[in-house]
Amino acid sequence: MDSDVKEEIPVHEEFILCCGVETQVLKCGPWTDLINDQSANRPKLLIFIITGNPGFSAFYVPFAKALYSSTKGQFPVWVISHAGHAMAPKDKRILTTSDDPNAQEIKDIYGLRGQIEHKLAFLRTHVPKKMKLVVIGHSIGCYISLQILKHGPELPLMLPTLRAKK
Repeated sequence: MDSDVKEEIPVHEEFILCCGVETQVLKCGPWTDLINDQSANRPKLLIFIITGNPGFSAFYVPFAKALYSSTKGQFPVWVISHAGHAMAPKDKRILTTSDDPNAQEIKDIYGLRGQIEHKLAFLRTHVPKKMKLVVIGHSIGCYISLQILKHGPELPLMLPTLRAKK
């Protein structure tokens, strides 16, 4: 893939307060608010990447851009950091959702169970209920995505495909 083309792909960085913790979300494509976008152009599918440790979202930008490019820009690609693994710069606004039913803090947000609850809370709050989801997890992110499948039966997840290294 031509790297010049990838450079033209918009990547929007947001910091969101999710479960009481700053969370970095990188969004490829023009869609930054899928909940409030009621236009006919709103995509029907979101590609959602859950990072491996240490949860550094920027590491996944080339991969996210390649995915966005390979779908010919039809679907947004979002990358979420682990809770507490990214801090907003001092000049960056942290977005909050007033109607967030998952705004309560999770007891062990930095533990594995807390990270799973964090991703579930984000998806339930920031992704429309009928939007199909392709969840891609790297390393521990793969385990988290399997747990999302188990604990989020209401989420419209596409069937999982797993590939183990040989």
